[in-house]
Amino acid sequence: MLLLQAERDQILKPLATVTGIVERRHTLPILSNVYLEKKGQQVSFMATDLEIQITSSGPGDLNGSDFAITTSAKKLQDILRAIPDGTQVLLEHSDNKLMVKAGKSRFNLQTLPAEDFPSIAAATGNTISFSLEQKALRQLLSLVQYAMAHQDIRYYLNGLCIITDGQELRVVGTDGHRLAFASLELPQPVEKSEIILPRKTVLELYKLLDESDRPVQIDISQNQVRFSFGDVLLVSKVVDGKFPDYNRVIPLNNGKQLSIDRTQVQQALQRAAILSNEKFRGVRIVLMNGLFRIICSNSEQEEAQEELEVDYQGDTLDVGFNITYLLDVLNNVSSETVDFAFGDANSSALVTLPGNDRFKYVVMPMRI
Repeated sequence: MLLLQAERDQILKPLATVTGIVERRHTLPILSNVYLEKKGQQVSFMATDLEIQITSSGPGDLNGSDFAITTSAKKLQDILRAIPDGTQVLLEHSDNKLMVKAGKSRFNLQTLPAEDFPSIAAATGNTISFSLEQKALRQLLSLVQYAMAHQDIRYYLNGLCIITDGQELRVVGTDGHRLAFASLELPQPVEKSEIILPRKTVLELYKLLDESDRPVQIDISQNQVRFSFGDVLLVSKVVDGKFPDYNRVIPLNNGKQLSIDRTQVQQALQRAAILSNEKFRGVRIVLMNGLFRIICSNSEQEEAQEELEVDYQGDTLDVGFNITYLLDVLNNVSSETVDFAFGDANSSALVTLPGNDRFKYVVMPMRI
C-alpha cells in the first residue's frame, strides 16, 4: 500500500523537527519511533518522550487513503539524509514493514502499531493564552537559558521559571550559583501565572523558533504548556515544584559600578581562562581607580593577567568568580557595553545592560 510520495525535503524537514527529542535506545521501544499520520490531504509527524510532544505538518495536497503508522525516527531520518537532494521518495506499507523507495534504493523498516503510541493528554482547567513574535521569544530565551541547572538534585532548577503578570512576561533561570532574569512587554494583559518549563523543552523550543516576525501562540495551563508556531505544535509538561524567589537574590545596593566594553572584557577573560584551574575555573577581579584587572592561575603555578582601563573611582576590590559564569553572560548578550555593579568580596555581582532594566544577571563570588 502506497502511503506517501513526495520530494525528499518535504518529508525530511518535518521529520527532523520532531526527532530532536527522540532517544535512540529507550526502555519503551515505541518512544524511539515517530508517529506518521495522514488525515485527508495532510500528513503529520509526531514524537514524544512522555514529557514533551512535538507535532509537525508535512506536505499537503496528497491523494490516497488515510493511515497511521510508527517507525524508527532516527533510522528514517538517517535514510532520508543519505538520499540525494531533490529525489522523489515513496513510502509503502506491507506486512508490518515500512518500505522507503528512492531511485534504485530500497529500505525496509520495522513498524509498531500506531494505536500503541502514547500522547500527552489535553490540558484541563484554566488556560492563559497569548501570542508574540517568534524572534522576541527566541531572544528572551537566549538571555537566560544558559543559567539553567543541569541534572541538579533540586529538580525545580532544571528549567526556566516563566511568569506572566499583567502585560509582562518574565523568564528566570538559575543553577544556585548564578541567576539570569529577562522580561518583555506583552501586547495584551494576561492573568498572573508561574510555571517551570523543563530544561529539555527550553533547548528544543529555542532550536525550533526562528528569527521571524511570525507569531507563536502560547497556552499555559496548570500542568502543561503549548507552543504553536508555523507547522509546529510543541506540548510540554511542567516541572512540579516551587521556584526560588529571584527578587531576594538580585542585589540592590552594590556601590562599585562601572561600564565596560563587552567585547574587550570578553576577549580578556577568554585569554586569561587559558591558565585558569580546569576544575574550579576561578578568576580574580581586582578593581582599583581607573583599572579592571583579571588574574587567573592554576595548580602548576602558572598565571595570566589582563588589565583594562575603566572609568572607575572608588575603593579597591579583590573578588573571585567562576570565569565560565562571567563568559556565559558576555557571550549571550549583544550590547556594545555592559554595566557591572560590585559590593564587597563576599557579595554577588550584578551585570546589567545600559538603558535596559529588563535584563539582570547575578553571579555569586567564590573563594580563590
